[in-house]
Amino acid sequence: MTSQKTPQTMKPATAAKKLGVYLEATPAEFQEGVVSRDELNALQAEPPEWLRDLRRNGPHPRPVIAAKLGISISGLARGGITDALTTEQIEEIKTAAPDWLQRERETHAEVRKEEARVKAARSES
Repeated sequence: MTSQKTPQTMKPATAAKKLGVYLEATPAEFQEGVVSRDELNALQAEPPEWLRDLRRNGPHPRPVIAAKLGISISGLARGGITDALTTEQIEEIKTAAPDWLQRERETHAEVRKEEARVKAARSES
């Protein structure tokens, strides 16, 4: 007796997170269904036009915004950014280079430097 394997599925929110896109901007059929591991792999390997467009133009979820600005997600919140932004809006923030962005970039760089120092110290011991 061999049991038939059921495909591993995930909620649309989990799939959107793995794809790095803002769930509310995805097509309705993506938001309303479930996504199998095979479907996710297919979307990653050969993204459809809607996915390429979302990755290129947004709106982007907060982790992507933070990465594009070179700051942490907490830094986004401290800067007052709580909603999804388009690529154009992110570029406007970069161009304007507000004081909060400068501070958050410095803070983020210090944190990463400290994390690297701790990791190096652990590997030596």
